[in-house]
Amino acid sequence: MIPVIKPFLGEEEALAAAEVVRSGWVAQGPRVAEFEKRFAAAQGAGHGVAVSNCTTGLHLSMHVLGLGAGDEVVVPSFSFIATANAVRYVGATPVFCDVDPLTGNVTAETIAAVITPRTRAVIAVHQGGMPFDVDAVQALCDEHGIQLVHDSACAAGSTYKGKPVSSTANLAAWSFHPRKLLTTGEGGMVTTNDADLAVRLRKLREHGMSVSAADRHATNSVKLEAYEEVAFNYRMTDMQAAVGLIQLSKLDGVIAKRRELAERYHKMLAEIDGLTWVSDPEYGTTNYQSFWVVLPDSVEKSVVDVLTELLGKGISGRRGIMASHLEPAYAGTDEAERATLPVTEHLTRRSLILPLFHQMTESEQDQVVSALAESLK
Repeated sequence: MIPVIKPFLGEEEALAAAEVVRSGWVAQGPRVAEFEKRFAAAQGAGHGVAVSNCTTGLHLSMHVLGLGAGDEVVVPSFSFIATANAVRYVGATPVFCDVDPLTGNVTAETIAAVITPRTRAVIAVHQGGMPFDVDAVQALCDEHGIQLVHDSACAAGSTYKGKPVSSTANLAAWSFHPRKLLTTGEGGMVTTNDADLAVRLRKLREHGMSVSAADRHATNSVKLEAYEEVAFNYRMTDMQAAVGLIQLSKLDGVIAKRRELAERYHKMLAEIDGLTWVSDPEYGTTNYQSFWVVLPDSVEKSVVDVLTELLGKGISGRRGIMASHLEPAYAGTDEAERATLPVTEHLTRRSLILPLFHQMTESEQDQVVSALAESLK
């Protein structure tokens, strides 16, 4: 079976995790601090705050912005459902906007179409590692006096105008899930260029403690902590961070290989009439965290039909990005009823994700393209 993705993990990661176990300090500690520092530097950000996953990072971002009941946050429906859920967690209302048909990303125009006097923030997603047009979206947010949060779950290593994709973000949330290019098993990060925000985020992820557990153990004097506000337990472990540090050292090579494989896909898929696929926008580069294609309108088969035929030939694909407003959690809600999203609904109905992973061979890639072409005849 050719999988849709395969984590690129090896002996180095195993040894790094084992060393943490032998050290006796396995919870959030020195390796987390080192991972935060190195990851933030790699992404061009001033500060990194490690968390338990990207969803908790988005939740903390909504929380530190003071959002709540009565506030609206513009989000793409064309995204994993966690993007919209994070808004709900703080009692605010997600307002769904449409996306660009080529990039699958929100644009200044699609966001502007749904802004109201109650809009307080936007969560813009770098979908599947594809950078959105950061400057255009930020300019719109600045014009309306609203906050912009980057959902950078898939975007480690993607670029915007020659720089790391979220280097200018006030708040960006990242994922280290096994389907991502850089994985810690589970885990996430919030990056920011605001030192005060970073301090508060670190307290919020650890029950609101004024002194972290690591800092208490690092001193020879008695240091009592205070719990300054109602907060959360969103910490990362040192075992995860140790794996993350090794993964981070491999990231550039992983992206180079994925881009090489993606370019090969481009050349081979050009033989299939009417098929379109993800590629770099003019203002940046994608890390190809996902390689998704959109089926030709002339093909009557559904995405499920095609995926079933691929599976029968030993190839594991996935449906394309979900449309959150059509999922049971949101279907029938006021948010879903307000949504007019023709591009989103077309993309989610007609797109699928093809296998792409670091260890993929040209032979495996040939099998994928051959099977897809046969299915679309």
